Amino acid sequence: MRTILILVTLFCLNLSTAQVTLEDDGLHFVVGAAISGATYTYVYSKTQNKSKAFWYSFGLSSLAGFSKEFYDGNIISGKFDNSEFISTMLGGLTASYTFKIFTGKRKKKKQEEKLDSFN
Repeated sequence: MRTILILVTLFCLNLSTAQVTLEDDGLHFVVGAAISGATYTYVYSKTQNKSKAFWYSFGLSSLAGFSKEFYDGNIISGKFDNSEFISTMLGGLTASYTFKIFTGKRKKKKQEEKLDSFN
């Protein structure tokens, strides 16, 4: 049910014509999702803890977005761009939450099948 609700929400957000997005913000979203996905996979493979993997991956993508905008704001253009920072954070949040929902389902199902076969 949760998955269907998420898909319907994302579909409705994509149909909205009132949203103004820039091409660069889309790239920031994708990079945030990529950083978050890689971090989640690594942390979960080492710890087998979904909560820890979620927070580390979301935190690292947010840190990457902040540091990039801080660098751009202080060294290159003199302006901190909030929309790019938020886009990177949202990409990280999307990937982290998606991985958190779908991680570990197969393992849990196999354990239940093993228990049923013993009975």
